[in-house]
Amino acid sequence: MPQRYSGVKELRKNRKRHLRNLDIKTDLKKTVKSYIKSVEEKNGDEAKSNLKTVYKKLDKAAKRGILQKNTAGRRKSRYAKLLTSIAS
Repeated sequence: MPQRYSGVKELRKNRKRHLRNLDIKTDLKKTVKSYIKSVEEKNGDEAKSNLKTVYKKLDKAAKRGILQKNTAGRRKSRYAKLLTSIAS
């Protein structure tokens, strides 16, 4: 336990941020799962719309500092590659 009030306050803030970040990461994982499922089912239209949502969530997570920019970019590239694999 922190000794000073500022430490207690910082601990509170850290917990709050952790929960918020966890919520965003969980939401992102669910979205990615639904995208991958639509790709596996070879449902092109649904996959395209899901990919848009995945892009949006990845960009937002990178903007907020939950994911690094390069990580978000790498994942976007990989997910786009999946979509082109069902087209061919």
